[in-house]
Amino acid sequence: MRRWLPLLLLLAACSSPTTTPACDDDPIELFDGDSLSGWSHAGPGGVDAEDGVLRTRGGMGLLWYSARSFGDLDLRLDWRVTRETDNSGIFLRFPDPGDDPGVAVTNGYEIQINDNPQGDPQKTGAIYNVQPPTESASRPPGEWNTYRITVTDQRFQVWLNDTLVNDLTSSDPQRSATDGYIGLQNHDPDSVVEFRTISLTCSN
Repeated sequence: MRRWLPLLLLLAACSSPTTTPACDDDPIELFDGDSLSGWSHAGPGGVDAEDGVLRTRGGMGLLWYSARSFGDLDLRLDWRVTRETDNSGIFLRFPDPGDDPGVAVTNGYEIQINDNPQGDPQKTGAIYNVQPPTESASRPPGEWNTYRITVTDQRFQVWLNDTLVNDLTSSDPQRSATDGYIGLQNHDPDSVVEFRTISLTCSN
């Protein structure tokens, strides 16, 4: 048995899953299309993995990638709504929220998804309560949109469907962390928003 022990230990090490992705030149896939592995949920409602997408229900809650936090990053994801009134957002740079989604609102940055013409004046592409988008670049309900969000130190840039719609260098002392978690909002019972192909590259 003793002579087999080193081999068994080597095989165990090779077969053990990596639970904390490391930053390198390759994109890190945050959603594999099937499961919520690596994610946690805070607050009411939820986000389900169905048919290769993440679909929000209920609210107001937060699905956050709890496997690790990130510093500087280049995040890309697709999203779509079925109605103009659907509301959601992507949160960045917030601390561990536990079961309180308000932590992300207070201490992080939200990249808004909201094209309701009669609703919140902060539309898709806004950095919520900080800076509005420079233009509207959303596709009609039912069509997929692509966000690219880069964070370098305290500079946040947002591209929507290849159009730069926000460029902010923040000086907010309450939101001055150099790393944090990533989350997706399930906003309210009437909003159903879908996400897919969530990946990023990071430097720390």
